[in-house]
Amino acid sequence: MDMHELTRELQVKNDSKIVLFVADGLGGLPLKPGKLTELETAHTPHLDELARVGVSGGLIPVKPGITPGSGPGHLGLFGYDPLQYRIGRGALEATGIGFALGPDDVAIRANFCTLDAHGNITDRRAGRISSEESAPLAVRLRQVKIPGIEIFSEPVKEHRFVVVFRGPGLGDQVHDTDPQATGVPPLAPKAAQPGSQRTAEVAAEFIRQARELLAGEARANGLTLRGFSNRPNLPSYEEVYGLRAAAIAVYPMYKGLARLVGMDIVGDAKTLGEQLDVLAQHWNAYDFFFIHFKYTDSTGEDGNFAAKVKRIEEVDAAIPAIRTLGPTVLMVTGDHSTPSLLKSHSWHPVPLVLASPDCRTDRCQKFGENEAIAGGLGQFESKYLMPLALANAGRLGKFGA
Repeated sequence: MDMHELTRELQVKNDSKIVLFVADGLGGLPLKPGKLTELETAHTPHLDELARVGVSGGLIPVKPGITPGSGPGHLGLFGYDPLQYRIGRGALEATGIGFALGPDDVAIRANFCTLDAHGNITDRRAGRISSEESAPLAVRLRQVKIPGIEIFSEPVKEHRFVVVFRGPGLGDQVHDTDPQATGVPPLAPKAAQPGSQRTAEVAAEFIRQARELLAGEARANGLTLRGFSNRPNLPSYEEVYGLRAAAIAVYPMYKGLARLVGMDIVGDAKTLGEQLDVLAQHWNAYDFFFIHFKYTDSTGEDGNFAAKVKRIEEVDAAIPAIRTLGPTVLMVTGDHSTPSLLKSHSWHPVPLVLASPDCRTDRCQKFGENEAIAGGLGQFESKYLMPLALANAGRLGKFGA
């Protein structure tokens, strides 16, 4: 019996409300050994109060030592074993913008990038160009024509867009073309398995034609492809937890993740303040709310310690509005760590605080990495967070006689 079979069996219906507030990439590292992390540096009176009345711990997104992408990181938080349910970034992005993937589709997350005269990458995100600038470029790439393949090129946000190849015999086992570095050219698409060779060939031709169409652009004159993926099939929150679930996110990929596990996407918020308004507006209609905040991750990836501190303080400032609504269970955590020191995702456990009337409080007085290590929840894999939330909400019955 796996965990979802167990939660199906033990489901209890009641009027409790659960809120999962995810500050993407929340975990960090000190810039110098013995100093404070971004979270520990930030002024977080409301999160600290939550730590005093709740219980803290550390989440391991996948397994110890494994650095997760955003997809696996969130799937773990949602209670889906990331090693069992493997979803490519492309499917997440496509689903996030409402693109209905078919059985013959391969979806790909694409980034515009800047190339120099020698074809080497000088900026992996094309200077994070605005959505207004990038969207017409994504539409322009619909001019690419490949015999036997239907091609969709859809704008997403800023430097991101989605490409979908539709046709028979397309596998999704193709390596990314982003080298994760500057000063080198994009990688050639390469099949990881023989059944995906046709997809790699289609991708190579798409890139060739796209480069010609983008040649005159100052910043977005190249592209990289990531997360080749077919349509996934996951059981829903309603099935496995008995929850009416809603997602309040700004970035399409996180809407896609939520939609894939059966959450309704509510509101069209562009800021955290607007997300809180949406939460209040839909409070009576749902049992579970997932709120996603992106910018703790992007500032970490930029290596901007001070900016990440400020973003964490924005998260802290949102806590009173959530608590005013009276959630039975409020959890604040991240999907992974993104230390400014490393400028990338990392394997470090992520701080978690959970507050509910029935939680067993611990001695933690602040919300931060070092306090969380000594928290009453200890360190555990993210996939067990949802059963813990359900138990604190009175939504799990007793197992066995």
